[in-house]
Amino acid sequence: MKEIVFLNENAERWKQFEKILNKKSKNNPDLYADLFIKITDDLSYAQTYFPNSETEDYLNILASRTHQLIYKNKKEKKGRLAFFWKYEIPKELLVSRKYIFYSLIIFFVTVLIGVVSSANDGEYSRLILGDSYVNMTIDNIEKGDPMGVYKDTDSLSMFVLIAINNVKVMIMVYLLGLILSIGSIYYIFVHGIMIGTFHYIFYQYNVLEESLITVWIHGTVEIFTLVVSGGAGIMLGNSILFPGTYSRKQSFLRGAKSTTKIIVALIPFIIFAAFLEGFVTRHSEWNDIIRIGIIVLSMAMIIWYFFIYPEKNKNRIKSIQQI
Repeated sequence: MKEIVFLNENAERWKQFEKILNKKSKNNPDLYADLFIKITDDLSYAQTYFPNSETEDYLNILASRTHQLIYKNKKEKKGRLAFFWKYEIPKELLVSRKYIFYSLIIFFVTVLIGVVSSANDGEYSRLILGDSYVNMTIDNIEKGDPMGVYKDTDSLSMFVLIAINNVKVMIMVYLLGLILSIGSIYYIFVHGIMIGTFHYIFYQYNVLEESLITVWIHGTVEIFTLVVSGGAGIMLGNSILFPGTYSRKQSFLRGAKSTTKIIVALIPFIIFAAFLEGFVTRHSEWNDIIRIGIIVLSMAMIIWYFFIYPEKNKNRIKSIQQI
């Protein structure tokens, strides 16, 4: 499409947009959100086919004005929150995607290390998990309740304690990235080995299936938040190590801003995982179809929001990045 045709087809609509922006109505945040999406779509098209043109400059200004209204109008909490989850977080996930994959690879490799090491050394599990924990686990298995550890505390107390603890762990894993990324890598490394070692104990006593189903009811979301926070930590450390064309300070501030948003976004997922661990995981008497279904749904939620949705909306998100 030629630029003149593009202008003729959309000029009237853009004038209407300007009129809406000039009114600065504060009672319809959804209108601004929808307006912003449409303008950034047009901007993305102009950037692709008419770069450095007056059309691109005009649409950039129009999009910037809409963006400012969304952010500065504090009464528009509903629209602002929706924008945060629909565009800001997916934008940061696109930027940090490779670091999340690095963290995920480290985790899987170290789980394998834990399994192989346990298989070749009968005392390895005690070295990693401690005698008391291993003895308690074996005792529960012999009593016919392999996952009894999840039933020792009442549901509400367990939920609150786990949620608080896991938020602390997530923040620590992230901040350890300040140690030139090595801190976050080390934490993921240790946890991967622990999980591999943990499951191998159940394999030795022929209850691996039960351990996998029970643990991953909450572990699917919980471990993934650990992996993502580790990836954010690696990205934070790399912003110091590899500033590129920016000064080291500028690079660090950019990395910190981006990764902090990801960490904030993980909190609801951590609370959800804690809820599952406190109220659902303990019900080993539930039908396996129900329990496996929870795992599958949790995994589908993670894959969709963290990978499919950002990729599917990549062009629109990139337009937002330019503003």
